[in-house]
Amino acid sequence: MIKKSAMLAVILGVVLAIAGCGGSTKTDTPKTSAPAEGQKEGDKPVIRMIMQYGLFDPSKEYTSQIINERTGYDVQYEMLPAENADEKLNLLVANQESFDVMKLNAAQFYNLATSGALEPIDELLEAHGNHINQAIKPESWGSATIDGKKYAIPEVGSGISIGEELVIRQDWLDELGLSIPTNTDELYTVLKTIKEKKNVIPLTGSKDSIYGDIATTFGVLTDWKEVDGKLVHKAELPEMKEFIAYMNKLYTEGLLDTEMPINTAQKAIEKFSSGKAAAYKLAWWNAGSTISALEQNFPDAKVSVIPYLKGKDGKARVGVTANTTWFIAIPKSSKNKDEAIKFLNAKLEPETFKELAIGKEGVHHEVKDDKYYPILPKFNDDLGNGSSFLTGVDEEKYPIYWQARVRKDPVLQSYFETFQKNAEGIIVVDPMSSAPPIEAVSKNTLKLRTLLDDNVLKFITGSEPLENYDKFLEQWRAAGGADMVKEANEWYQSAQ
Repeated sequence: MIKKSAMLAVILGVVLAIAGCGGSTKTDTPKTSAPAEGQKEGDKPVIRMIMQYGLFDPSKEYTSQIINERTGYDVQYEMLPAENADEKLNLLVANQESFDVMKLNAAQFYNLATSGALEPIDELLEAHGNHINQAIKPESWGSATIDGKKYAIPEVGSGISIGEELVIRQDWLDELGLSIPTNTDELYTVLKTIKEKKNVIPLTGSKDSIYGDIATTFGVLTDWKEVDGKLVHKAELPEMKEFIAYMNKLYTEGLLDTEMPINTAQKAIEKFSSGKAAAYKLAWWNAGSTISALEQNFPDAKVSVIPYLKGKDGKARVGVTANTTWFIAIPKSSKNKDEAIKFLNAKLEPETFKELAIGKEGVHHEVKDDKYYPILPKFNDDLGNGSSFLTGVDEEKYPIYWQARVRKDPVLQSYFETFQKNAEGIIVVDPMSSAPPIEAVSKNTLKLRTLLDDNVLKFITGSEPLENYDKFLEQWRAAGGADMVKEANEWYQSAQ
């Protein structure tokens, strides 16, 4: 897939160069266009937008109708296909299709921006982007900036929040006279006692939940960590070995689910909710169904959240990545560049954006105790696909609006709010969160993440001795890790 994407980018660059009549693909095109045929001076043109794939008709959605009404622009949407989306996108761009706005993922953005297919928007933002500039935080622009120019509006989603935390059967702790653990030593004692007294799986999990609360106590917080002014990938952290050694101890003594390497997330949930396991790293978005299933099986069951465990220094920390989710770009082939940025700007006018995010008060949402709550089923019926139409968010307000979606279910709301409260003041953000797409990082991240996770599981289960970790690191570096670390640090030093 990497080679194919690279080849598509090369082909795209060649086609664009030819289409440019011999001019450089990096040369800025005029920002202002004459009215299209049949369009009077002052009329708003039709805006053509490329969206990501979805199982709905954009033209029939409530949100698209509100966008037309609030902005005054008629918008025509085209979705990329579910399969071969990158190939379709590159073909549209290479054929100079006259689209005005594109909602791109990171890889698509990087390919198009570096091949000269996207319009730098700095001057457009200065002229017509007052609401955009107010909505997007200064630090977020870095992810969409290449060689000092902004090529897209970064859409960061609902902001920094915590998704998962360890939970444990409180009724069993009470039965055994145990307290909620506060560090890994206490966790070990609790799990060991549960195994001896209850004959259940002390701690379950899935192959996709290797790290989290336990890893953070050893300093393995995010993919990247700043150490003495340099970025170090977690694979190369000395603390990784300490974490693996602890997990191997749990696994060897039967305190960690022996099927963890093959468990799916759903299988781990089933083990916890069916009473086969005492502790589990729960995602708040699964809380409603998980806790409901547990209570149906065991009406007297009680569950407690284990606050984030403390490390050797007596402090708890939790890591998060705050990457840009989508990139909202204007292609060079657009005939309506000024109007495109005006359209995007209009969507981020505060009242317009609020309606796009949570609909109308009294119809889609209500306010209680200064919090937004959804009015069901109207909220779901009209706004279920609303996020697909967002083209950047008000980064101060959207995390507040977005929580209306969490408050659909009291259990969901309770776990979400508990996780966030427990994380107050201890969140560490991945230092690569604000980085633009970097070729070696974009090309190697998924491959190397799989390689690392597969091998970490081998070390945890003992199928590969921990003494071989340095040998594995040589393989990881040769497979692209060295290049990734090098280019990440080049960016990091230039950004200081």
